[in-house]
Amino acid sequence: MTELELVQKAIDDKIGKDIVTLKLDSAVADYFVIATANAPNHAQSIIDEVEKVCDENGFEILGKEGYSEGNWILLDLNDIIVHVFTEEARSFYDIERLWN
Repeated sequence: MTELELVQKAIDDKIGKDIVTLKLDSAVADYFVIATANAPNHAQSIIDEVEKVCDENGFEILGKEGYSEGNWILLDLNDIIVHVFTEEARSFYDIERLWN
């Protein structure tokens, strides 16, 4: 499996909802993977699983933001940026519309 597929599977395994992958034409990253969590602790659990998969497969994690609050957690994997939101935060920020 590719890095992207492993990240998507890790999110799905932790029951992330409404998983969307955006292919970017940007120097920021190649992909955004966006998912919704039921609550901040669910978002943290999803990110924990993605980090575990990255560690197991030797994928570099460049940064993580928003983990302690859990409403919008960003995990930077260089070519892939993972965004896990609570439903309210995802609706408010609507990054799919901004980046699509």
